[in-house]
Amino acid sequence: MLYALQWWHWVVFGIVLMLSELAIPSFFVIWFGFGALLVGLLLVALPDLSLTAQLGVWTVASVAMVFLWFRVFRPGFQRTGIGQSDGEIIGEPGLLVVDVAPYARGRVRFQKPLLGSEEWVCIADEAISAGERIRVVSVEGSFLKVTKA
Repeated sequence: MLYALQWWHWVVFGIVLMLSELAIPSFFVIWFGFGALLVGLLLVALPDLSLTAQLGVWTVASVAMVFLWFRVFRPGFQRTGIGQSDGEIIGEPGLLVVDVAPYARGRVRFQKPLLGSEEWVCIADEAISAGERIRVVSVEGSFLKVTKA
């Protein structure tokens, strides 16, 4: 005889999966947890649902939520990361916090994070004093090339 899962099994399983997202910060496992919670709620309404149907609903719901996250919601998520197009930050204004000499390193701070950080090491073709407004002209390796705004 195949063991039938109860609604609370699915709820506990969903909570465990969602909490495991704290240890596996990929924002991927959480959708399987939401799928399990959905099956738990469905079992409250339809207690005679077979184990095969439960597993099918969990799989379809989880994959659908992962798909929606990566295809619909995540592109609009305001989080940038390394590997993004540098064209998105060209022209961004910032404030120089450490002096920069020609072809020497300085440091620039942005009002909103660019490529995942508010502060970046920068280089410039001209001397720029700390406190001056700058704008990004290019990304060169792990440095931002800047000029006076």
